[in-house]
Amino acid sequence: MSSLAPRGYLKVSSIRMQGLLLLFFSKLAHVPFIRDIQDTYSRTGISGYWGNKGGVSIRLSFYGHMLCFLNCHLAAHMQYASQRVDEFEYILDTQTFDPKKTPHILDHKLVFWFGDLNFRIQDHGMHFLRNCITSHKFNLLWSKDQLTMMKKTEALLQEFDEGPLDFQPTYKFNRFSDCYDSSGKMRKPAWTDRILWRVKDSGLDEKNTKNQQEEEEFPLKLKQDSYTSNMEYGVSDHKPVIGIFTLELRKMYETPLVRVCAEGEWSADFDAMVIYSPLQPFPSSAWDWIGLYKVGFRSVSDYITYTWVKDDEVSFNDELTQVYVSKDEIPALGGECVLCYYCSTLQCIVGISSPFKNSWTKNIGDSPFEV
Repeated sequence: MSSLAPRGYLKVSSIRMQGLLLLFFSKLAHVPFIRDIQDTYSRTGISGYWGNKGGVSIRLSFYGHMLCFLNCHLAAHMQYASQRVDEFEYILDTQTFDPKKTPHILDHKLVFWFGDLNFRIQDHGMHFLRNCITSHKFNLLWSKDQLTMMKKTEALLQEFDEGPLDFQPTYKFNRFSDCYDSSGKMRKPAWTDRILWRVKDSGLDEKNTKNQQEEEEFPLKLKQDSYTSNMEYGVSDHKPVIGIFTLELRKMYETPLVRVCAEGEWSADFDAMVIYSPLQPFPSSAWDWIGLYKVGFRSVSDYITYTWVKDDEVSFNDELTQVYVSKDEIPALGGECVLCYYCSTLQCIVGISSPFKNSWTKNIGDSPFEV
């Protein structure tokens, strides 16, 4: 969060199951158009009772297109390739979302599947493996990569795409080193850490003509720009894998659900005013709130202060509402800020104001003290 916030990204959602973590960040400009956020998890460790293995996912609507991000940690060891596929199928079957839209992972228009999938390179001996890696002849190992092999017989896996493995296997390394495992176990190198994706084919759902029409009117295309690993990190026996993609889509909507703005001059001597108005129908409630944030905030929880939308409000008409923020809740600070309207039902920000500069003042006796 500290690294990405200065680059204009904020954390939209996250989910953790023991050591399995999924974080979703977005540029601020996209945030009001990221909706219907839900997360869930599935345990597969110790017959489904333990969360050291399994999957965590975040699904969301991005400009109306349903996306799902699934991070998995599957069964380890060379001999369990089939079990890894079984665990993946179990995760797809057990993770469910809003039944009205996309109840299952594969119902989403775009799915990213990634993580420590634990597929190994079988048959080849250690000497041949290391010679291929040292000489950068990675293609000689592809045919014995278990995930590549399983895709030839598993129809489900064939629906997922992956870029070429043109980087050295990311497991198993001595920690804080570029050297593969030199312990007594001498684990064979493998591409355990992978990033795959699936763009839903409207032809697979011939009965649902509505979905086909929607996909024709609002197309979505994905292109992978790079697929590699980063050898600089040494805190783990794995090296991180990075995938960069270009997503092209036709937006289903370009207007936020709420317009929100600061009214007049904000001062710590007076109650501040916020004006908001709904631009489209949405499930508002008394639990919605408007937060004050400094420009460059890191997540939804980084608000300076907030006000409930139903507290101290005055409706000018059916479309325009004014809310007061108590001066006692306004800290003495300066700089650029924004206001964000948070919808508790949708669990996301649905409106962001333009940045505005603040010059907070407090009267000390007869003299104003400016901060």
